[in-house]
Amino acid sequence: MGRGKIVIRKIDNLTSRQVTFSKRRNGLLKKAKELSILCDAEVGLIVFSSTGRLHEFASSRWRKLGMP
Repeated sequence: MGRGKIVIRKIDNLTSRQVTFSKRRNGLLKKAKELSILCDAEVGLIVFSSTGRLHEFASSRWRKLGMP
């Protein structure tokens, strides 16, 4: 039996929103890294938080091209 569906909507509580963002960001960065390794794919990911902070991932080829 699978998980139940949830409604996707903005989280009103700021603290809960930040915690959720942090957890999902880390999961997304992990998935991007796994995709680049398992599928030999070139992956670039840029995420901005609600405060404007930058979080990024670039596979090894993009790093050689001078990408951060």
